[in-house]
Amino acid sequence: MASVKERGVDQPALVRPREDGGYEIIAGHRRQHASELAGYTNVPCVVRDMTDDEAVLAMAESNFNQRDEILPSERAKALKMQLDAIKHQGARTEGGDIGKRSNEIIADRNKMTVKQVQRYIRLNELTPDLMKLVDDKKISFTPAVEMSFIKPENQNYIAVAMDAQQTAPSLAQAQRLRELDQKGLLNGDVIDGIMLQEKKEEIRVILNSQELSKYFGADKTPREMKDQILKLLDDWKDKQPEIAKTVKPKELEK
Repeated sequence: MASVKERGVDQPALVRPREDGGYEIIAGHRRQHASELAGYTNVPCVVRDMTDDEAVLAMAESNFNQRDEILPSERAKALKMQLDAIKHQGARTEGGDIGKRSNEIIADRNKMTVKQVQRYIRLNELTPDLMKLVDDKKISFTPAVEMSFIKPENQNYIAVAMDAQQTAPSLAQAQRLRELDQKGLLNGDVIDGIMLQEKKEEIRVILNSQELSKYFGADKTPREMKDQILKLLDDWKDKQPEIAKTVKPKELEK
């Protein structure tokens, strides 16, 4: 509101005509509300004829572009809406999107990988309690994706266990919960038992592409690089006893 009072609305809202008169806001709801609070009766708008599917895509794209922080639940719902709209458009898909799968189109438009899109959309299968815990950063993203495959009843048990124990499942625990749920062996007691297990600290060493490019050519695949690194480490490990023997006792004492 303060920004609108000082500078006005610097980016027009996007609207489409209603069949019975007037306009429907597609993107710019917060700008319109801020203008009302600031005492303005008019808001600059771009008027565009749009189908329902086009409106959904425009609304989602605007949300991603205009907001710095988006909750995981909001991103999950927005991506699902986009996916449904793209699927509904079907053969009407035009331009560079022709021949692409729906997930690929959504990934390109939101500057994400297909895997990221799939995982975020999967979050829509979480119960409201678990989804809120994800938004509150009390459940990490990857364990949350694993738990989205668990039956809603057992997800509710997990939320209760988390509240009682004031802890969240690790990735390994989430995978175990999912495995037992799929086998029909998961219940409240089993969930409590798994949640009470001591979490093992996961050891991860991350090397980015810039660091690896010093040692591998551009034609190497990630798998080939990993195999080469492991081979070099095996060679290094085999040489360790020989290296130890060459060190004098006095040097070891130092």
